[in-house]
Order: sequence, then C-alpha cells, then structure tokens
Amino acid sequence: MANPSVSTATTHWEGGLFDGNGRTELATSGQATFDVTWARRAEPGQGTTNPEELLGAALATCYSMALSNALAQDGHAPTSIDTRADVSFVPGTGITSITVTVHGVVPGLSDADFAAKADWAKENCPVSQALKAVPKELRVV
Repeated sequence: MANPSVSTATTHWEGGLFDGNGRTELATSGQATFDVTWARRAEPGQGTTNPEELLGAALATCYSMALSNALAQDGHAPTSIDTRADVSFVPGTGITSITVTVHGVVPGLSDADFAAKADWAKENCPVSQALKAVPKELRVV
C-alpha cells in the first residue's frame, strides 16, 4: 500500500462565533492565508473566504484532474477543462447542495461521451467521494 499524502490547513480563531474572527492558512503549500468570520460566511463575497468556498475549490480541482485523467485513459486527452463548483450553505442547516458546472474542449469526443465521463468524475473523484452526503448536480456546458 502506498504511503498517504497528507495536506494540512490550519485556522486560528479568536472570540465567539458571531463576534469572532480567524485566519485560515494553506499550511502544506504556504500558498495562501485567508481571513474568516461568521458574518462573511453567511454573506459570501465580502472580502473573506469561507469553508464552502474552500470546499468548492477542492472539488473543482479534484474533479478537473479526475475528468482529465479519465478522458486521457480513453484516448481523448482534453485540450482544456473548466470546472466551477457552487456550494450552497444555509445557516442552521449546513451545506445543502453542490452544483458542478463543467466545460471541456476534447477533440474527437462526442458531447454525449463527454457528458458520460463528466458524470463519472462527479461520482468518483476523491473529494466528491468524501462529500457523498451532499447532493450534487452536474451541468455540462
């Protein structure tokens, strides 16, 4: 069995949920540090990130990699794949759904065959597997 690859992120939080704030760091890569607050979690796009945006980034990245690999293994290496993951969060309920939108440029592959591989990746990429409890919708554009 291969040794696992471990990636680490950290968060330092000060104060209570509603009046506190924190900083999340992508510790393994050192690529980014993000400010986080409850108010900004409930109202995204206010200059900070939130767990749902980070989950969306993880899913979009993993999904794109899995789809690219599956296509290449079938002899249809993609020119490009663009993936968007919209993660819906309802305060008091939690994460309620994820919509994955994908567009690919794959020479020699029919739209139907691309859609089938896209659906396969939605179900089978490792991050999607970890998020099985969340309903996911796929849109191929």
